[in-house]
Amino acid sequence: MKKIFSVLFALYLLAPAGYGQKENYIRPKAVGVSFFLNDFITANRIRTTSLSSVLSSKRFARLREMSPGLALHYFKGLTNHVDFAASLGGSFVNYPMPNKIFFNDHFLLNASAAVNLKMTTEKYWVQPYITAGVAAHKFRKYYGATMPLGLGLKVNFFDEAHLFVTSTYSVPITVETANYHFTHSIGIAGVLKKKAPKVIPPPPPPPPPPSDRDKDGIIDDEDKCPDVFGLARYQGCPIPDRDKDGINDEEDKCPDVPGLARYQGCPIPDTDKDGINDEEDKCPTVPGVARYQGCPVPDTDGDGVNDEEDRCITIPGPKENFGCPIIPEEIKKRVEVAAKNILFITGSAKLQKSSFKGLNDVAKIMTENPEMKLQIDGHTDWVGSEEYNQKLSDDRAASVRSYIVSKGIDASRITSAGHGETMPIATNNTAAGRQQNRRVEMKLSYYITEVK
Repeated sequence: MKKIFSVLFALYLLAPAGYGQKENYIRPKAVGVSFFLNDFITANRIRTTSLSSVLSSKRFARLREMSPGLALHYFKGLTNHVDFAASLGGSFVNYPMPNKIFFNDHFLLNASAAVNLKMTTEKYWVQPYITAGVAAHKFRKYYGATMPLGLGLKVNFFDEAHLFVTSTYSVPITVETANYHFTHSIGIAGVLKKKAPKVIPPPPPPPPPPSDRDKDGIIDDEDKCPDVFGLARYQGCPIPDRDKDGINDEEDKCPDVPGLARYQGCPIPDTDKDGINDEEDKCPTVPGVARYQGCPVPDTDGDGVNDEEDRCITIPGPKENFGCPIIPEEIKKRVEVAAKNILFITGSAKLQKSSFKGLNDVAKIMTENPEMKLQIDGHTDWVGSEEYNQKLSDDRAASVRSYIVSKGIDASRITSAGHGETMPIATNNTAAGRQQNRRVEMKLSYYITEVK
């Protein structure tokens, strides 16, 4: 019996309401008032743990932990299944604004606009709906915006009044002045009805004036554009716009070329004719390229070699040396002599003392020329395994680098690499050839080349 009663009650709720409409079930305009509760605590618990955790532990906020308030509402049906809803509400609350602390409750003013997507039409007593919208609030001197999303239920008691219950979850739009929270409300609303105006019999109609369909003061018989408002000097047609840019020809300085209002109907100018209009061109009077926002490719050191081709963009140098200064031959020879006199303890990366004089001279050259860089390459003969020779050449080049750094030269100016036995300059089949292959090469430049 209880199940039968439940079925009958559900059918009653879904039975058509008495709106007296047969096909049009759009909601009439209505105003209402509601009581609501703002719940920041449950929202915070869900975000700091999880929804399943809050549900399983039943850690919902209690009524005394929520902030009560009152709101006014306006409703208007847009289609059979879509209503517009606006509200204005107020409550006293200690708003948990991010990165701010308030010690007392203050007045929170909230306004919102939303659409309610109804599952049933006004034909039925009960309409469940989904609501989504935007809301703005003022709390003390702070303004914020949120996006409320939720569910609701509307129950039509009479043709003129209905009950509504809504629960929304508000997502911050302005994250610095708004916070996540639930709002639960219940209210009633009444239909707005207009009074039927008193019907006064109209006086006899005057004789009809000449037809002027577009109401431009030019009768249709003399109007070349009778359905478009126009001017007499264009025989009843609007002011023409030949280039269709929305600026009529009387105000358009370029009537045959589409343009913009701020340039009186002309296109955005390109003073230097580089294909980049002046609004986007940082050098509007000098031809340039798009990647430099209309400016020429820069030449930082003013040596006539632009920065994209200049390997030394802060030091002037000739184009044939990639924009870098040419190192004097006398300095190159001093470095070559120092390199030829680099000797190591047999089978190790420890420098012999006879190497120091030449390396000290290299350090002096780099001190006197602070823009210079140094590349050090270590090589071995083929005696021993490839792995051993590679490590030995790495260690010897690094040992030379460490010595020069110890003389006060910035380590970032020096690179070192070992090449093992892969780059011989003589045969490895003779003792003399192997001696030539066991070497350290040093090369000065004004840029550090990539070591492969």
